[in-house]
Amino acid sequence: MLNRKRAGRESPSHDTSLIARGTILRGDVHFTGALHLDGCIEGAVIAEAEDAVLTVSEHGQVIGEIRVAHAVVNGRIDGNVLSDVRLELAAQACISGDVHYRVLEMAAGAQVNGRMVHVGAEVARELTAPKALTNAPAASEAESA
Repeated sequence: MLNRKRAGRESPSHDTSLIARGTILRGDVHFTGALHLDGCIEGAVIAEAEDAVLTVSEHGQVIGEIRVAHAVVNGRIDGNVLSDVRLELAAQACISGDVHYRVLEMAAGAQVNGRMVHVGAEVARELTAPKALTNAPAASEAESA
């Protein structure tokens, strides 16, 4: 009976992990699903799935690099942030490091001390040559007359 409930779940990526306030993790953290951080991680935070979401509360802190698709930050990050899909910086967010983002939402009061780099889909920016005018000399003669 318990196994049926587990088998009926859509996917484990909808599970949420919590690192509570006062907890300090030393080392890299790899996760799927959602990770809510009220404590401190000293190491890299890496999402293993495209739909993974990292939430850093106003009490949360990361000392290291963050590589996630989706992130909501309202705490302190000392390290680079690489967000492939969407990055939300709430009013109390403070990032000391470079921020690489595709879509960014930044509230008044959020701070970034580093470079902001947009990583969008590459669009070919090729200039087209101007079309040659066949009657160009005739037009200039008419103007001078």
